[in-house]
Amino acid sequence: MHTDELERWLDGVLNISHIPDASLNGIQVANRGSVTRVALAVDASEASISGAASAGADFLIVHHGLIWDKPFPWRGPALGRMRRLIESDISLYAAHLPLDLHPELGNNAQLCMKMGWDRISEFGSYHGVLIGRKTVFDTPVFLNDLAAGLGSLLGAEPTVWRFGPESVRSAAVVSGRALSMLDQAVGEGCDVYITGETGHESYWFAAEAGINVIFGGHYATETWGLAALGEKIREEWGLETVFLDLPTGY
Repeated sequence: MHTDELERWLDGVLNISHIPDASLNGIQVANRGSVTRVALAVDASEASISGAASAGADFLIVHHGLIWDKPFPWRGPALGRMRRLIESDISLYAAHLPLDLHPELGNNAQLCMKMGWDRISEFGSYHGVLIGRKTVFDTPVFLNDLAAGLGSLLGAEPTVWRFGPESVRSAAVVSGRALSMLDQAVGEGCDVYITGETGHESYWFAAEAGINVIFGGHYATETWGLAALGEKIREEWGLETVFLDLPTGY
């Protein structure tokens, strides 16, 4: 298929033009115009671009792209990534907030679904849009069990700040680096807030507010949307897709 056709479909499915973001979402680098195989990765890095090339992909979808709101010179590692994309004839497509908040394919919606949570509502205003999810449990769950279940899903033991009740009735989720939205979870009376990265500056706020916080890892909490998007591409277009698992440990 032609690159433009896949681009238009992705733009529509992810509602790219209607979601404000610091990321330049959509095509950041175009190839010569043909798509035969799609690779997906969390980050646009030399490793992901090389992995896409090795997998025979000519279209790479990432959550964290190369181009954000502040101009920068194309030199050093940034130039190396751009050069590798062009030399390998690979299109780079970025989907940041659109992939966090999507009601079906989004990182947060997927995490809630895979945790088996049923009563889901929107949560967490960022740039004027709600990007996270919130759940209220029919039966309270123990914090240890919740953390263990998340760790099993993500494949790594999460970090837990135990400042709230051991019996949890409600949880809010925003993947990645979203500790700045902790106050919204407190404001909505959540017993636990789940996100990716820890942050020293929020420790005492969480302690004094009496809320539990579970950190699953920035990378680990942001793989599910890409996996779901890859599956949808296969179903819709019959294209081969490959997820490039390149964890950073954060």
